[in-house]
Amino acid sequence: MSNNTYPLPFLFLIITLSCSFNFATVKSSTFDVIQFGAKPDGITDSTKAFLNAWTKACSSPNPAAIYVPQGKFLLGTITFSGNCANKAISITIDGTLIASSNYRVTSKASNWLSFQNVDGVSIRGGVLDGQGTALWNCKNSNNRNCPTGATTLEFISSKNIMISGLTSVNSELFHIVFNGCQYVKTQDVKIVAPGNSPNTDGIHVQLSSHVTIVNSKIHTGDDCISIGPGTNSLWIEKIECGPGHGISIGSLGWELNEPGVQNVTVKTVTFTGTQNGVRIKSWGRASNGFVRNVFFQDATMVNVQNPIVIDQNYCPDNKNCPGQASGIKISDVTYQDIHGTSATQVAVKFDCSSKYPCSGIKLEDVKLTYKNQVAEASCNHAGGAALGLVLPESCL
Repeated sequence: MSNNTYPLPFLFLIITLSCSFNFATVKSSTFDVIQFGAKPDGITDSTKAFLNAWTKACSSPNPAAIYVPQGKFLLGTITFSGNCANKAISITIDGTLIASSNYRVTSKASNWLSFQNVDGVSIRGGVLDGQGTALWNCKNSNNRNCPTGATTLEFISSKNIMISGLTSVNSELFHIVFNGCQYVKTQDVKIVAPGNSPNTDGIHVQLSSHVTIVNSKIHTGDDCISIGPGTNSLWIEKIECGPGHGISIGSLGWELNEPGVQNVTVKTVTFTGTQNGVRIKSWGRASNGFVRNVFFQDATMVNVQNPIVIDQNYCPDNKNCPGQASGIKISDVTYQDIHGTSATQVAVKFDCSSKYPCSGIKLEDVKLTYKNQVAEASCNHAGGAALGLVLPESCL
């Protein structure tokens, strides 16, 4: 794979999406949610109006457009179902969609806004406000009766998806999730939540292939981007991350039978004040999953606690830890041109499985410092090679 060109699957994705959403020569219909009774006052429940607009767009034999004008629209939990008559529905949002401030209401569903089995949907612009503050306060108070919360936006079993210029703020749980999707492009997205907001991952991808995430700013309380089981051909580029927990593959290995993660590229990313930089994490338990063919390139670390880390004994808060050897096989992971500052002395840490040691780890042109001094590296059950200037000195 060339470092300067997109691989063929991503070129195909871009071409496909460009063709899917070019309506210039095709008759299209536009459905304004106001015409269906939506009220831009932030108080009136506009759920039914949005669903009716979707039903019209979905049943249209021609490409269709849904328009959300300026204003604030209060929405309950909504599922936009697919199997539509056309494969080109664009949703343009000039206003703000607001979830209920009562987390007991939204948490009854796992998602606030979800799209299921859709093909050829694009979302452009707009703000999604998940109003998660009250739920975070509940969780941070150690109240055991707090609900899990709802993901703001999830695409399930869908393909040919485009999200551009969207802002997601204060999600109760994950902001954007792609679950079982193919050919997705997310660009110019902004995600905002406080650093102490629990479980507010920016973008989560699982069981999905040919996904690109580019030119986005993610400031949140958990992983900026998290990569779950069954992810294949993922391209991440030009991301600003922080606060947050970095970009993480995992956690993996919770299930015995779990699909692997492969063909992941992360390049030109800046991490500022994050808990981690580029991380791979798995539970210490039996699993037949794997991670392979991962390429981290051109990452800038600014006061990051764990700039480069593989943790195969992952166990948050050290509670109910499985205490076994991880079954996840990690191989062929490259770290190229990783530079900046670590907030801890150990800037590179490979804590791999004793049963299935990491193999094919490559460090190339790495320079990480701690308090203007050379940092340290720590290796456990990790094998590979170092090329070029590598600081801290490789322990592989």
